[in-house]
Amino acid sequence: MPGTLGDMDGMDWMASAMRAAQAQLETAAHNLANVTSDGFERVRSSLVLTDRGLEARRTRDPAQGGIRETGRGLDLALLGPGAFHVGHAQTRNGAFIRDHDGYLADQHGRRVLGSAGPIHLPENATFEPDGTVRDGEQMVGRLPLPAGTTVRSGALESSSVDAIGETLAVLTSQRAFETAQKTFGAIDETRERAVNDVGRLK
Repeated sequence: MPGTLGDMDGMDWMASAMRAAQAQLETAAHNLANVTSDGFERVRSSLVLTDRGLEARRTRDPAQGGIRETGRGLDLALLGPGAFHVGHAQTRNGAFIRDHDGYLADQHGRRVLGSAGPIHLPENATFEPDGTVRDGEQMVGRLPLPAGTTVRSGALESSSVDAIGETLAVLTSQRAFETAQKTFGAIDETRERAVNDVGRLK
């Protein structure tokens, strides 16, 4: 592949456009697959021009998902940026349980980390908006929250994916891929005819 934009010919451009469209299609399909996943943050895909042609770059969309009241005390929703720390991962899905050892954990058994390690949860523990975990008047832990973020007990954050928008993104990416593919084929066919014409002239 040529190293500069000036060196790229039509087929190189169309090949990069096909790859970028395919990457955007995969991103939109991934978003759609998680439209009902609590706490899922939509992935945004944008086209950028590089020395290899067009590329699709992925970033997390910081938009807040809708808040759904559940009435279940261990369901926690974040209002603002940040995430819950579970094991070695982060998530905004706050559908938690109390595991067999009394620790706050997610549905996969990963324990939720507080400011001082895994949060051991008494049966009647409550969560305050600032992330403080209390057993009656006693503080037993704290969820580390970024400035400006609060936690709501008895609620979950829905996916931030807009199904209609992602469906349109899938269709747009498919059309972009097909257009680049057809253009790639037309350029290739034109080159082949030119080579054959030169051969006949000789």
